[in-house]
Amino acid sequence: HFPFRKLAGCTLFITGASRGIGKAIALKAAKDGANIVIAAKTAEPHPTLSGTIYTAAAEIEAAGGKALPCVVNVREEQQIINAVEKAVKTFGGIDILVNNASTISLTGTLETEMKKVSLMMDVNVRGTYLTSKICLPHLRKSKNPHILNLSPPMNLNPMWFKNHCAYTISKYGMSMCVLGMAEEFRGEVAVNALWPKTAIHTAAMDMLGGAGIEKQCRKTDIIADAAYCILTKPKSFTGNFIIDEVLLREEGVKDFDVYAIAPGHPLIPDFFLDEKRLSGSQGEGAEVNTGSAPTKPSSPVAETFRVIQGAMSEEYVRTTQGVFQFELSGDEGGTWYIDLKTPGGSAGFGKPPVTADVFMSMSSADFVKMFTGKLKPTLAFMSGKLRIKGNMALAIKLDKMLTHLNSKL
Repeated sequence: HFPFRKLAGCTLFITGASRGIGKAIALKAAKDGANIVIAAKTAEPHPTLSGTIYTAAAEIEAAGGKALPCVVNVREEQQIINAVEKAVKTFGGIDILVNNASTISLTGTLETEMKKVSLMMDVNVRGTYLTSKICLPHLRKSKNPHILNLSPPMNLNPMWFKNHCAYTISKYGMSMCVLGMAEEFRGEVAVNALWPKTAIHTAAMDMLGGAGIEKQCRKTDIIADAAYCILTKPKSFTGNFIIDEVLLREEGVKDFDVYAIAPGHPLIPDFFLDEKRLSGSQGEGAEVNTGSAPTKPSSPVAETFRVIQGAMSEEYVRTTQGVFQFELSGDEGGTWYIDLKTPGGSAGFGKPPVTADVFMSMSSADFVKMFTGKLKPTLAFMSGKLRIKGNMALAIKLDKMLTHLNSKL
């Protein structure tokens, strides 16, 4: 599939790599001939979970990589320091850190014991922060260094907090590490987040979902393929919150049945992803639309954007190559955007993920009329109902796109 072994000779430090997603990413890199530091807790066989750092090491060596199994509980600073030193001594450096180790408890505030809260904060947030901190001095010396956190786009819809507040805080804490460190080390180290669109079949999933759940899950391969994609990009690719399927589609993957445990069976969507967020993978703007929670979903402007979002196509993005920001007054006023530049495209409430080329201001009522074909943009502009700043040629392109869309609205 990949003719050249892009990760040959690279050293990956992967937390929680003895099983599940961590191990899948390790095996994918091992096929290129990478060196893998398996930084995980399980040294002795676990009564119910399969795999230890040593069985994982054997699989990695069999796949063509070099393995260094290290007993690491990410809550223990000294264990991380020792493993990093050993990795540098053995392989000469660290090129990639994958913060995969994570713990989950989907319980409400009153049902979550404090020791569980501490565990989630310690492993997910503090462990990710600490491992990054200890690896960073070595990563900075690498030619194409990457940190990849297995964490979600930060979606501030209260629905994702109400049933498991502590878990959500801890996963968003990992995502905040991406937000901060990507900016802090821009130009030196790439820092990105990767999250699956659907549930992935791992021991954790069996534990959460019980018997038979795997039919509604995808294999870990989809995450491994997406991670490989990210880790082989240049370090300028940073600060992104990536959804596995969105990225792989952008990379030209067409057949997702190969990733299904039971092809054709309905899949469980993963946590933190609202339907409308699944189109564009890049940029914080597309993900952190904090303002969207209070707007009524059935309101005309929100509904119009939902349709625009649904009508997005690579074709529109390719032919338009523009980002439009709307400042609307009146009901549901505020800033909305349509991004027809970033691969995949996106639209919604808030500022666009990249700087807009065209700024349009009008009332929300006129906006809805314009998008439903009851008010021609040219007429709106001439009569002063629509004000346009920026690239006029692009504004005219949007007019053309509207005529296509009107059939859908």
